[in-house]
Amino acid sequence: MTVEPFRVVPSPTAQPAPPAAVALTRLSLTDFRNYASLRIEVEPASVVLAGQNGAGKTNLLEAISLLAPGRGLRRARLSDLVRRDAGGTEAPGRTWAVAAHVATRLGETEVGTGLVQGVAPEGRRAPEARDPRDATESEDDDDSTSAAPERRVVRVDGRTRGPASLAGVLAVRWLTPAMDRLFVEAASARRRFLDHLAAGLDAGHGPRVNAYERALRERSRLLRDGVGDRHWLSALEGTLAELGVAIAAGRREYVARLASEIAAEAVTPLRLTVTGSVEDSLAELPALAAETRFREALAASRDHDAITGGASVGPHRSDLCLWHGSGLAAAQCSTGEQKALLLAIVRADVRLLTAAQGRPPLLLLDEVAAHLDERRRRELFDAALGCGAQVWATGTDRSLFRALEGRAQFFAAANGALVPA
Repeated sequence: MTVEPFRVVPSPTAQPAPPAAVALTRLSLTDFRNYASLRIEVEPASVVLAGQNGAGKTNLLEAISLLAPGRGLRRARLSDLVRRDAGGTEAPGRTWAVAAHVATRLGETEVGTGLVQGVAPEGRRAPEARDPRDATESEDDDDSTSAAPERRVVRVDGRTRGPASLAGVLAVRWLTPAMDRLFVEAASARRRFLDHLAAGLDAGHGPRVNAYERALRERSRLLRDGVGDRHWLSALEGTLAELGVAIAAGRREYVARLASEIAAEAVTPLRLTVTGSVEDSLAELPALAAETRFREALAASRDHDAITGGASVGPHRSDLCLWHGSGLAAAQCSTGEQKALLLAIVRADVRLLTAAQGRPPLLLLDEVAAHLDERRRRELFDAALGCGAQVWATGTDRSLFRALEGRAQFFAAANGALVPA
């Protein structure tokens, strides 16, 4: 279906928002989740999608999230994004596509991504399902066991590019209901969250984490198989040490900048730090000395790691630790306090990205408004719109978005279709 563009009419009481500095003005989906076909055109202003659960609101936000580096807000496998009918049958061709027109103050860009089948290009690993900028995706997450190889392709202004090229087009941040448990889940969830944010300010951070994860799996394989080439193992541990220290340094730098930005806002008292063996070494040693210590620790733990798998030390075991200004650990805070801490991080990160890149990210808010009081909803919307970000928000109740009346475009979502509301 096609939804034509329409004008945002400010209400008499609303404070008009300027056009977003970076905005999607056209979005097309083909055989994606519950959308057989969708083409929507909007103004460069924020968008609200209201409708019942199961209408496809989150699916649309997920499609937008795939227009930036990484695996999207659900971290889904490529094949899981293919549309299925009511009987569970996949769409013909077993492919999907997402395309958008991106408008900025400096120009316009056509960008798209999708799943294709067939043999990978010569010289490349098949299937090419991994995004080289995704900080946490592992080879175990791809579709290498499928009968027909599948890979993700990206096109920017008509040219086929690597997924990393999306970083030059869009930055996307999101808040989802699943993130409500960020502070009480295992450390791996917070590492993924931290690495996703840090990659926004350092284009090399994601590839370094990817390379580290691959080297770590290779070391585990060698130890498990009892490979006797100690020179090979030492070289691999040298690579891990170099990458690991760079990753830890990047995390420390990002957290320091984030903490400074949060303190400058002076809205939510929050203290945060990243802890881990390599990060702790960097707090007291120069980088080269920290590399040596990490490399020696890896060599000393070979026998133990051969039995347990993985590695007992390294940045893959680090954690993002947060405390409320009262001194209470985030995991022990009330649900409301945890939401306030998360919002403070997201608001500060949006400002950091805007300052560093000269353009704000798109902000995807999935069913977030229902879990915030009216004051916090307004603070979040005002902060995003104030720096020129385009917000795409979903909810079951339009009344939750009163703060965006006259400043956003409203659509009713139902059964894979959108209607201007």
